[in-house]
Amino acid sequence: MPHYHSLGQVPHKRHTVFRKPDGGLYCEELVSTEGFSHDASLVYHVHPPTAVLEVDEPIDFAPRVAEAKNMRHRCYHGFNIPSSDDYLKGRRPVLVNDDVCIHLAAPSASMRGYFFKNSDAHELVFIHQGKGVLKTPFGQIEFGYGDQLIIPRGTIHQFEFEGSDNRLFIVESFSPYRFPKRYLSPNGQLLENAPFCERDLRKPTDLQTFDEKGDFLVYVKKQDQLYPYHFATHPFDYVGWDGYHYPYAFNVKDFEPITGRVHQPPPVHQVWEAHNFVICNFVPRLYDYHPDSIPAPYAHSNVDSDEVLYYVDGDFMSRNNVTKGMITLHPIGIPHGPHPGAIERSIGKKDTQELALMVDTFRPLRVTADALEIEDKNYYKSWLH
Repeated sequence: MPHYHSLGQVPHKRHTVFRKPDGGLYCEELVSTEGFSHDASLVYHVHPPTAVLEVDEPIDFAPRVAEAKNMRHRCYHGFNIPSSDDYLKGRRPVLVNDDVCIHLAAPSASMRGYFFKNSDAHELVFIHQGKGVLKTPFGQIEFGYGDQLIIPRGTIHQFEFEGSDNRLFIVESFSPYRFPKRYLSPNGQLLENAPFCERDLRKPTDLQTFDEKGDFLVYVKKQDQLYPYHFATHPFDYVGWDGYHYPYAFNVKDFEPITGRVHQPPPVHQVWEAHNFVICNFVPRLYDYHPDSIPAPYAHSNVDSDEVLYYVDGDFMSRNNVTKGMITLHPIGIPHGPHPGAIERSIGKKDTQELALMVDTFRPLRVTADALEIEDKNYYKSWLH
């Protein structure tokens, strides 16, 4: 995963005296998501992060599951999710299981007056439309179209958007995001055959230390509840930090597609893996170059996973009537393949400008009430014509 990084001031040795200019001690904290046995960072606060003024009553934030079982190809029009001037209230979960929860969001305004901390899950926030700055105590990350923001579980943050027309595809993972093991050396370096490298990861910059006391509202998500915590000091009070645990960005344009003489299987498009699911990026690329190649994918049965495709841009070569923000769900147990006419259309084509994200889950997904509101209910019949 991300390599060692440091911003601001840190002492020469861990767990040693580190004093402020006035002689007081900075407060050291270890942040990680797998205890003391995996990647972590040591952060140094101006104030102890433990001073809580008040905790208000929790707010239910659980997905409203409408169908716990599914055996039908489904399609959802993601851009039909209404916009909202509140980032948290506007998040709409559409598909969920015990490993992952997929949301859509169309925030029209920046997060004002509060911060967010997801203590349930790591988040991948894909920026389909919009740009702005992700603010965290680790520093800031500017984002725009095509960015995938990885926000580790427990990271307090704020989104600041430049405009009001924002579209997000959010994948909550209840386990850490990692790069596929086949891309990594035994020591964790991305290998020469990997379709991206460490240079493609954008780490936080511009560390700003807020030495402020007051009443700072942080919504902490835990077990599908939002707990409104009022902290006595500003949560972005890091004077410095170092380690391997921090938010970062990866843009789909930096994924170098792997191609061949004949059609390559979906794993060549993989970017992330987590417990019981993977994420792939389908990006603009040259098509197969065997003289008789069929660039469109062959039909296949999903015997291991539910397949979710989120369509971003371009003309997806295996599907008809694709629109931006559309989501398709092809469940475990039944075959799917190119729509009628797609195979013939693909023969002789030299390249594709398609852009899509795929989430393959190894346990079935449950369909939410929010998903039913934006569903094309006849999609499963679309292979008839």
